[in-house]
Amino acid sequence: MSSSALRAPRAQPNAFLPYGRQLIEDDDIAAVAEALRGDLLTTGPYVERFENALAKAVGAKHAVVCSNGTAALHMAARALDLGTGKKVVVPAITFLATANAPHLNGAEIVFADVDPETGLMRPQDLQAALDRAGPVDAVFNVHVNGQCGDIEAIAKIARARDMKIVDDACHAIGAAFIAKNDGVSQIGSNAFCDLTVFSFHPVKTIAMGEGGAVTANDPLIAERLLRARNHGMTRKPDDFINTEDAFDTDGAPNPWYYELIDPEFNWRANDIQCALGLSQLGKLGRFVTRRRALAAGYDALLAPLAPLVLASAHMPDCLPAWHLYASRIDFECAGISRATVMRELAKDGIGSQVHYFPLHRQPYYAKRYGALSLPGADRYYAQCLSLPLFASMSLSDVERVVSALGNILGF
Repeated sequence: MSSSALRAPRAQPNAFLPYGRQLIEDDDIAAVAEALRGDLLTTGPYVERFENALAKAVGAKHAVVCSNGTAALHMAARALDLGTGKKVVVPAITFLATANAPHLNGAEIVFADVDPETGLMRPQDLQAALDRAGPVDAVFNVHVNGQCGDIEAIAKIARARDMKIVDDACHAIGAAFIAKNDGVSQIGSNAFCDLTVFSFHPVKTIAMGEGGAVTANDPLIAERLLRARNHGMTRKPDDFINTEDAFDTDGAPNPWYYELIDPEFNWRANDIQCALGLSQLGKLGRFVTRRRALAAGYDALLAPLAPLVLASAHMPDCLPAWHLYASRIDFECAGISRATVMRELAKDGIGSQVHYFPLHRQPYYAKRYGALSLPGADRYYAQCLSLPLFASMSLSDVERVVSALGNILGF
């Protein structure tokens, strides 16, 4: 690994290193200023420009931008009719939103176990969840930390049961999967799913402040997504039912008229967000390359701390984007609690985080569905600790983190 690509830009020597943060540069600020000088701050030209650029970047036919990743997940559930009476499989290691979004739409959640080393749902985990739950309507497959699991095998299991597939790629823009016969597929192209969901929160690879998107290849589903982000209304004359009010005496549609098809929320993203997102999207390749190089730095520098500390596990058929660098630490063997390690790192100016507390153990879901034995998720949670990873870091920052971690653990 060459360290030259890691050394600029970099944080100040004594700067606090959070576990993640945005990299905003002068051209990003200029793009936002240009949007602010425009006539439309929302529902304007930057929205469509960002959607077109995102669809092209990930190889999808359509992209629908929205206010955040949670909104994107909810829109996906709405577009695929995953509501009351439906069941959705969700891996236990993910953020609350992956389960909450379809559940808020009326669906019941079936939690699946994960690989204890990667935190990713495996095909056998999906199969076990299906065996336990009976007929299921969809799976929300999470590409946790910026890696994808065996999405080809997962799709085969789901398609055999006529299930819908949503890829929660909120961590994984810029990642790709190496399929057995079809070569490399970009995450977001929907080669093995119906819809892909992205997030552009500041700690993600590209930032919009807040923001999200869903990519689709079916134009009818894309139309449904558009309605799901904008109150469920339509201005398309072909959709109008109330023709007496919709059209003028000459048959032309009244210019003010719209109709409600299904009640929805306002999940729109504005032009200020999309101007920033468009500028950031142009740097996606550079940001992903930096994150991969930093992750390789962690891999090498953590190796002497094994087996007490293990580097983030890699999936063989994935070209990861590395939103998070999740080390695995045997805290019990080390004789120190994870909270103590996090507090000691913070004293050294180093942030860390845990991603995630297993969803099946959240009190709300445990009460609703009862106690579940998901040992892979429990083991992954017991050992994971996300270390700082963001595009403005340098190899020296990685060395600083690993040195501090080693000192705390007694190396």
